[in-house]
Amino acid sequence: MSDTITVTGNITEPELRHLPSGVAVLSFKVGSSHRMLDKTQNKWVETGTSWYAVSAFRGLADHGFASLHRGDRVVVHGRIKLREWENGSGSKGFSAEIEADSIGHDLLFGTTTFVKAVAGAPEAWAASGGEPDDAARPVAADGGDAAGAPDARGGAASVPELALAGSGASGETPF
Repeated sequence: MSDTITVTGNITEPELRHLPSGVAVLSFKVGSSHRMLDKTQNKWVETGTSWYAVSAFRGLADHGFASLHRGDRVVVHGRIKLREWENGSGSKGFSAEIEADSIGHDLLFGTTTFVKAVAGAPEAWAASGGEPDDAARPVAADGGDAAGAPDARGGAASVPELALAGSGASGETPF
Protein backbone atom coordinates (compact mmCIF):
# COMPACT_ATOMS: atom_id res chain seq x y z
CA MET A 1 0.00 0.00 0.00
CA SER A 2 1.27 3.48 -0.81
CA ASP A 3 -0.12 6.79 0.31
CA THR A 4 -0.24 9.60 -2.23
CA ILE A 5 0.01 13.31 -1.61
CA THR A 6 -0.20 16.50 -3.63
CA VAL A 7 1.81 19.47 -2.32
CA THR A 8 2.01 23.02 -3.61
CA GLY A 9 4.92 25.24 -2.61
CA ASN A 10 8.24 26.83 -3.49
CA ILE A 11 11.34 24.75 -4.18
CA THR A 12 15.01 24.80 -3.26
CA GLU A 13 17.70 24.50 -5.95
CA PRO A 14 17.12 21.24 -7.88
CA GLU A 15 20.07 18.83 -8.02
CA LEU A 16 20.53 16.14 -10.68
CA ARG A 17 22.68 13.07 -10.17
CA HIS A 18 22.95 9.65 -11.79
CA LEU A 19 22.91 6.27 -10.08
CA PRO A 20 25.65 3.77 -11.02
CA SER A 21 23.07 2.12 -13.30
CA GLY A 22 22.75 5.41 -15.21
CA VAL A 23 19.26 6.29 -13.90
CA ALA A 24 18.80 10.06 -13.47
CA VAL A 25 17.64 11.25 -10.02
CA LEU A 26 16.38 14.77 -9.33
CA SER A 27 16.26 16.01 -5.72
CA PHE A 28 14.92 19.19 -4.15
CA LYS A 29 12.84 20.31 -1.19
CA VAL A 30 9.46 21.96 -1.43
CA GLY A 31 8.22 24.29 1.29
CA SER A 32 4.48 24.54 1.69
CA SER A 33 3.41 27.57 3.73
CA HIS A 34 0.19 27.58 5.67
CA ARG A 35 -1.89 30.68 6.21
CA MET A 36 -5.14 31.30 8.00
CA LEU A 37 -7.44 34.24 8.46
CA ASP A 38 -7.16 35.69 11.96
CA LYS A 39 -10.66 37.08 12.43
CA THR A 40 -9.70 39.12 15.49
CA GLN A 41 -7.09 41.05 13.47
CA ASN A 42 -8.94 40.64 10.15
CA LYS A 43 -5.73 39.66 8.32
CA TRP A 44 -3.93 36.58 7.04
CA VAL A 45 -1.19 35.18 9.28
CA GLU A 46 1.51 32.59 8.60
CA THR A 47 1.12 29.45 10.71
CA GLY A 48 4.32 27.72 9.59
CA THR A 49 5.98 25.96 6.68
CA SER A 50 6.11 22.22 6.10
CA TRP A 51 9.17 20.96 4.18
CA TYR A 52 9.16 17.84 2.01
CA ALA A 53 12.14 16.17 0.34
CA VAL A 54 11.23 15.33 -3.27
CA SER A 55 12.87 12.77 -5.57
CA ALA A 56 12.08 12.16 -9.24
CA PHE A 57 13.57 9.52 -11.53
CA ARG A 58 14.43 8.93 -15.19
CA GLY A 59 12.68 11.21 -17.71
CA LEU A 60 10.85 13.17 -15.02
CA ALA A 61 14.24 13.90 -13.43
CA ASP A 62 15.75 15.11 -16.73
CA HIS A 63 12.73 17.24 -17.63
CA GLY A 64 12.43 18.62 -14.10
CA PHE A 65 16.09 19.65 -14.00
CA ALA A 66 15.72 21.46 -17.34
CA SER A 67 12.50 23.22 -16.25
CA LEU A 68 12.71 24.00 -12.53
CA HIS A 69 14.65 26.70 -10.71
CA ARG A 70 15.09 27.70 -7.09
CA GLY A 71 12.03 29.59 -5.82
CA ASP A 72 9.65 28.27 -8.50
CA ARG A 73 6.13 27.61 -7.25
CA VAL A 74 5.26 24.01 -8.15
CA VAL A 75 2.65 21.31 -7.68
CA VAL A 76 4.14 17.91 -6.78
CA HIS A 77 2.13 14.68 -6.75
CA GLY A 78 3.55 11.36 -5.64
CA ARG A 79 3.98 8.73 -2.96
CA ILE A 80 4.84 9.94 0.53
CA LYS A 81 7.05 8.15 3.03
CA LEU A 82 7.58 9.26 6.61
CA ARG A 83 11.00 8.35 7.95
CA GLU A 84 11.98 8.38 11.60
CA TRP A 85 15.50 9.63 12.32
CA GLU A 86 17.80 10.02 15.30
CA ASN A 87 21.08 11.90 15.38
CA GLY A 88 24.10 11.15 17.57
CA SER A 89 23.10 13.64 20.27
CA GLY A 90 19.81 11.88 21.01
CA SER A 91 17.47 14.13 19.01
CA LYS A 92 14.68 12.28 17.25
CA GLY A 93 12.25 13.32 14.56
CA PHE A 94 10.45 12.50 11.35
CA SER A 95 11.06 13.61 7.78
CA ALA A 96 8.57 13.51 4.93
CA GLU A 97 9.83 12.32 1.54
CA ILE A 98 7.87 12.33 -1.72
CA GLU A 99 8.73 10.13 -4.69
CA ALA A 100 7.22 12.27 -7.43
CA ASP A 101 4.97 10.89 -10.14
CA SER A 102 4.20 14.39 -11.50
CA ILE A 103 5.73 17.84 -11.13
CA GLY A 104 4.46 21.05 -12.70
CA HIS A 105 4.55 24.78 -12.28
CA ASP A 106 1.70 26.33 -10.27
CA LEU A 107 -0.07 28.46 -12.90
CA LEU A 108 -1.86 30.54 -10.25
CA PHE A 109 1.30 32.66 -9.98
CA GLY A 110 2.61 32.77 -13.57
CA THR A 111 2.84 31.14 -16.96
CA THR A 112 5.00 28.42 -18.41
CA THR A 113 5.68 26.99 -21.86
CA PHE A 114 5.38 23.25 -22.50
CA VAL A 115 7.63 21.56 -25.05
CA LYS A 116 6.69 17.93 -25.62
CA ALA A 117 9.56 15.44 -25.72
CA VAL A 118 9.92 13.81 -29.12
CA ALA A 119 10.18 10.01 -29.28
CA GLY A 120 13.68 8.88 -30.21
CA ALA A 121 15.31 12.18 -29.20
CA PRO A 122 17.80 11.91 -26.34
CA GLU A 123 16.28 13.14 -23.07
CA ALA A 124 19.62 13.96 -21.51
CA TRP A 125 20.10 17.01 -23.79
CA ALA A 126 18.09 19.16 -21.39
CA ALA A 127 20.13 18.22 -18.32
CA SER A 128 23.45 18.65 -20.13
CA GLY A 129 22.55 22.15 -21.30
CA GLY A 130 22.81 21.06 -24.93
CA GLU A 131 20.26 21.53 -27.65
CA PRO A 132 18.07 18.81 -29.14
CA ASP A 133 18.51 17.95 -32.78
CA ASP A 134 16.55 20.03 -35.32
CA ALA A 135 13.75 17.46 -35.55
CA ALA A 136 13.03 17.77 -31.82
CA ARG A 137 13.38 21.55 -31.38
CA PRO A 138 10.05 23.40 -31.48
CA VAL A 139 9.85 26.42 -33.74
CA ALA A 140 7.13 28.91 -34.53
CA ALA A 141 4.98 28.18 -37.56
CA ASP A 142 6.63 31.18 -39.25
CA GLY A 143 10.06 29.59 -38.75
CA GLY A 144 11.07 31.78 -35.77
CA ASP A 145 11.95 30.77 -32.21
CA ALA A 146 9.02 29.07 -30.44
CA ALA A 147 10.03 30.48 -27.09
CA GLY A 148 9.24 34.04 -28.14
CA ALA A 149 11.18 36.93 -26.70
CA PRO A 150 12.92 35.95 -23.47
CA ASP A 151 11.89 37.56 -20.20
CA ALA A 152 14.30 38.55 -17.42
CA ARG A 153 14.79 34.88 -16.37
CA GLY A 154 15.31 33.65 -19.91
CA GLY A 155 11.77 32.28 -20.20
CA ALA A 156 9.24 33.06 -22.87
CA ALA A 157 7.34 36.33 -22.80
CA SER A 158 4.95 35.20 -25.53
CA VAL A 159 4.42 31.93 -27.34
CA PRO A 160 3.48 31.88 -31.03
CA GLU A 161 1.80 28.94 -32.73
CA LEU A 162 4.12 25.90 -32.74
CA ALA A 163 5.15 23.42 -35.39
CA LEU A 164 8.01 20.92 -35.41
CA ALA A 165 11.09 21.88 -37.36
CA GLY A 166 11.39 19.75 -40.44
CA SER A 167 7.79 18.52 -40.22
CA GLY A 168 6.67 20.59 -43.20
CA ALA A 169 3.27 20.98 -41.57
CA SER A 170 3.11 24.70 -40.95
CA GLY A 171 0.42 25.68 -38.48
CA GLU A 172 -0.40 22.12 -37.39
CA THR A 173 -0.06 20.98 -33.81
CA PRO A 174 3.18 18.98 -33.41
CA PHE A 175 1.58 16.23 -31.31
